[in-house]
Amino acid sequence: MSRQILCLPGDGIGPEIVTEALKVLDAVKQRFSLDIEVSHALVGGAAIDAEGTPLPAETLKQAKQSDAILFGAVGGPDWDDLPMTKRPEKGLLGLRSGLDLFANLRPAILFPQLAEASSLKAELVAGLDILIIRELTGGIYFGEPRGVRTLENGEREGYNTYVYRESEIKRIAKVAFEAAQKRNGRLCSVDKSNVLEATAFWRELVSGMAGDYSDVELSHMYVDNAAMQLVREPKQFDVIVTGNMFGDILSDCAAMLTGSIGMLPSASLNEKNQGMYEPVHGSAPDIAGQGKANPLAQILSLAMLLRYSLGEIAAADAIEQAVGDVLDQGLRTGDIASEGCRLVSTAQMGDAVVNCLQ
Repeated sequence: MSRQILCLPGDGIGPEIVTEALKVLDAVKQRFSLDIEVSHALVGGAAIDAEGTPLPAETLKQAKQSDAILFGAVGGPDWDDLPMTKRPEKGLLGLRSGLDLFANLRPAILFPQLAEASSLKAELVAGLDILIIRELTGGIYFGEPRGVRTLENGEREGYNTYVYRESEIKRIAKVAFEAAQKRNGRLCSVDKSNVLEATAFWRELVSGMAGDYSDVELSHMYVDNAAMQLVREPKQFDVIVTGNMFGDILSDCAAMLTGSIGMLPSASLNEKNQGMYEPVHGSAPDIAGQGKANPLAQILSLAMLLRYSLGEIAAADAIEQAVGDVLDQGLRTGDIASEGCRLVSTAQMGDAVVNCLQ
């Protein structure tokens, strides 16, 4: 039976990098005889321009009917003046909540060919392999009440609510413990339990689950210390689990350890392993349409899609190997360029990955 992938290119560089990922998908479909169908829909600014909303009902319907979603990026200055509820990013948040994509997996892996591109010394990051698991549908990004109000004295006040339910904490912790079991058996739970009751509750529940995973070494760390340790001694981490806002910040910090945010994929999964797969970077409107964008994070997101939602492990491995082969050839987009490399365009990088697969 054919598997269904919904492609949501979005805005900025999204359409360019998604085009390269679809080239790669065609190559692995042929090589591994995969029965996969791809459909397309609008999201973000492109959907606002066409239909007046960042997440059309038809897009969400197609997403729910798909086995997996390949997502580009949303946002840009064209829509910055819209009300918060109408901005392109609401399309992304709506997909996450509408599909209950609660587990965000962000690997921070340093390809050895890019050790010199990291912002840290090569000896600190050589061999880096961290998996950050971020809770994605709760916390302060979704908590109610929220908004801006006027106080009795006439002063305006902005407010948000940081809230987590027991069930939300336990299900993301389960994903993290099980991921650690499959890796090096170490899990660090990041919170701010010294000042935030919601995260003290988080620590209490995660600690209470540790007995069910005796093969995993659990540790805890305050988020400010975790940020420092990521740039001080990043290889001390194996799996990190944390809430929505802290995970957003720490995973972007970890991205720069790998040489470029343009190299990092991500997966957002629900309990059925239906997932949305996207690069960690944004829409980069300043370089959109110029052929400068690095498509490798999008291509590696496709590999995660094949691995986690479709169970096509061999195809996923082949894509990741092909990316390594391309880097071995010295091919680089501008964000990862170094002396002696060959600078290539977005399309040339995608073609090079396809050639390695063939």
